[in-house]
Amino acid sequence: METTAREFNQNASKILAAAERGERITVTKNGRPVAVLAPVGDEVLPVPPYPADSMGEDDEAPVFHSAAPVDWSAGRGGYLEGFGA
Repeated sequence: METTAREFNQNASKILAAAERGERITVTKNGRPVAVLAPVGDEVLPVPPYPADSMGEDDEAPVFHSAAPVDWSAGRGGYLEGFGA
């Protein structure tokens, strides 16, 4: 089943009843799919390639460093210009 975001908003209880009966519903917005409503116990969603812990850190995730450290102590006329410093 497919429904628009507007139809979902206006008919949420009917659409949820369809999911309860076992149907998968694709919700579209401006003609493109944005969500899938599926019955509980349906297929498990994939795990992101770099899951993060509760603090958002992951030792295996890629880390990007700048070429040189930034000197934030430059003050006026430096990096902080335009930020009220």
